[in-house]
Amino acid sequence: MAGGRRAAGLALGWGCCLLLCCASKLEVSMPAVVEVESGGTARIECNFYIPGNDSYTYINWFYIDHRNNRVRLCHITGSEILEENADYKGRLSVGEDKALSISRVTVLDARTFVCQVGAGSHGEGENRTELHVYKVPEAPEITANPGGISVQSSDIPQIAQCVSRNSFPHPNITWHKNGEKLQPEDKMVKIPTTLTRESSGLYTVSSTLFAHVTREDRNSLYYCTVHYWLRGQIRTVESQRVNVTVFYPAEHVKLQVMPSSALVKEGDDIKLVCEADGNPAPVFSFYKRELENSWQDLTSLADTNSGVLNLHGVNKSSSGLYRCQTLDLDDMRQMEKDVELVVNYIEGVRVKMEPSSPLQEGDSVRLSCDAHSPVALDYQWRDEKGRKVAEGNQLFLSNLTFETSSNFSCKVIAPSVPGLERSKQVAVAVQGKPRIVAISSPLYVRQDEVVNLTCKAIAFPRPSVHWNVNGTAHEYVENQHIASNLTVRVNHDLLQAGAMCRVSNALGVSEKHIQLLDQKTPESKGVIIVAIIVCILVVAVLGSVIYFLHKKGKIPCGRAGKQDITKPEARKDKIVVEVKSDKLSEEAGLLQGANGEKRSAADQSEKYIDLRN
Repeated sequence: MAGGRRAAGLALGWGCCLLLCCASKLEVSMPAVVEVESGGTARIECNFYIPGNDSYTYINWFYIDHRNNRVRLCHITGSEILEENADYKGRLSVGEDKALSISRVTVLDARTFVCQVGAGSHGEGENRTELHVYKVPEAPEITANPGGISVQSSDIPQIAQCVSRNSFPHPNITWHKNGEKLQPEDKMVKIPTTLTRESSGLYTVSSTLFAHVTREDRNSLYYCTVHYWLRGQIRTVESQRVNVTVFYPAEHVKLQVMPSSALVKEGDDIKLVCEADGNPAPVFSFYKRELENSWQDLTSLADTNSGVLNLHGVNKSSSGLYRCQTLDLDDMRQMEKDVELVVNYIEGVRVKMEPSSPLQEGDSVRLSCDAHSPVALDYQWRDEKGRKVAEGNQLFLSNLTFETSSNFSCKVIAPSVPGLERSKQVAVAVQGKPRIVAISSPLYVRQDEVVNLTCKAIAFPRPSVHWNVNGTAHEYVENQHIASNLTVRVNHDLLQAGAMCRVSNALGVSEKHIQLLDQKTPESKGVIIVAIIVCILVVAVLGSVIYFLHKKGKIPCGRAGKQDITKPEARKDKIVVEVKSDKLSEEAGLLQGANGEKRSAADQSEKYIDLRN
């Protein structure tokens, strides 16, 4: 852009030179307009032609003041320059081409400058240039109406104000809503503008937007745009977006239960939340329908500003129809909305036992559970440790024993309402005479030793424990079990007779004897056992020695029959022993097999033992 302007200036200069060269009298050529930004340096050229290429006599630079009077800035003769204006002192300079330069330009320098050239007999000539000074405005400041605007306002309300400061020349301001330009419209939109010139010569422009609004404008964004001139072009700068508070009456009311009414159960803390789409929010009132279509006022329990009614620990009686009523203070219009609150509950949980008469060991019993609720129910049975033992509303127990006796609970659950459940306990007590389940017998003791005798029984009703010997007794009870520990000192009579534990209740008696044994008895038995083991080991070792000697031939084999030892022509180093038996019947018992059976006579014939080795 700047290069284009320089090219245009050169073309204009060459055109001027050609024109001047062809002129027959003194001619002065100057650009019509020179633009410069405030604070910069303005350079105003003055080109002239004198016929015969004669020299100029003088050059005067003037400016035209606001009264249209000429004020001389400087006088140039030859190489001498005389400045004559104090306002421009220190800011003026003249180049070799006689162009006038003004530094640190202000908006006050925006005026017409005249170059006058004198050339003796050729007379004098002059021309002028308009110096345009511009200053980029600051970013616009926008201020929204802080009080809010009613859609029912009869006058056109003020939306916002936009201010553009320190610009030159003065800019223009336009308004936009949601990106669309606003135009003045009779009785709907007004945009008055105020222009102020500051002492610095710069301009401040203020523009105010007045317009009617609707409830849809609660989300609208407004902004202003400043349009200013810069180097031959129109530039723009936008303000921030602002939103204004819009007041409008409610058109719809909504009342809901938090959390969802389908999941409310007894004991819950809930909220009835009433919402209206007006701004500001209306005044809220709450009511509950009673009998005969009368309404109970609950407003004192609610937050009338936020529209919330808190209900703590709701129960069955909290169910019913609730109403929220709104009052708009601008037009006094009322609106209302109803909601049905259903509080889910479980009541009347009861357990029936059949038969209901006292139970004996071996009996059977059926437990039935029932409850009432507006929703479907599931039943579970659990023992006293909380373990689930059955599902369904009935529990059948057969062949009852004392150990079966326990507290069972029926747990009633509403699957459709998480967390809604109730429980009922029932005691199944099996009655019978006592049964002794454990005693410390036999018990090994020493004379004069202090020992504990233990007797444990089970029964219902609770039995009592008695001992036939004197001592210190301690009893421990757990469910149907009772345990008695008797601390006694062992004497001769106790060691001989032992002790008797007797357990009794209203249904019978059980007793057991505890035998006491002297600890010497097991010691002597232990000595005998050790002696037997030693004897067995001695016999085993002796047998092993005899067998070893027999294998080495150190012990000859003797029998009850004849033995003939002959040495027919045999060599001396060969000895053969022939053993014949004349009494097969006698040897039959000696020649039994390893399994204890007698061998046949054929197997008991002649045997030769080679003794050479």
